[in-house]
Amino acid sequence: MTTPTRPETAPVSVSVDVAAPVEHVFDVFTRQMSTWWDPSHHLLDDTVDMDVELRAGGSITEVDSAGRRCRIARVLVVERPARFVFTWDVSPRWEVETDPARCSEVHVSFVAVDERRSRVVLEHRHLERHGEGWEGMRDAVGGADGWAVDLSGLQRAAGTA
Repeated sequence: MTTPTRPETAPVSVSVDVAAPVEHVFDVFTRQMSTWWDPSHHLLDDTVDMDVELRAGGSITEVDSAGRRCRIARVLVVERPARFVFTWDVSPRWEVETDPARCSEVHVSFVAVDERRSRVVLEHRHLERHGEGWEGMRDAVGGADGWAVDLSGLQRAAGTA
């Protein structure tokens, strides 16, 4: 018997359709993250790039104009062009979380709607792992200024129409 997910711990889910082939959208999401990630969502004040090591065990790192680096995630799964999964190593205080047991997961799927259109579905799961204050993080990433803003940026950066 499975225990149903309590609504307050249900994942945050956001989706967007992009006017581009699925392989292109996957590449922009993973290899050109700084082109679509909202500038207000960085931990470093002066982030100019985001480096994604596109392999299980790799990292997602912010890089500022002085070359300082801040790892914000660990890559768990890369299945090009269908799936990309990473941890969210950010605490409810919007600082780097160093305890892997207190990190949530972001699951992203890329589905070809047809040859020229793709659907991106992002689920931010296990937010309760962050401990005290996790509800505020859930509300932030699930709100109008959260993942929805980033996926709108992806739609603009990757879209060809």
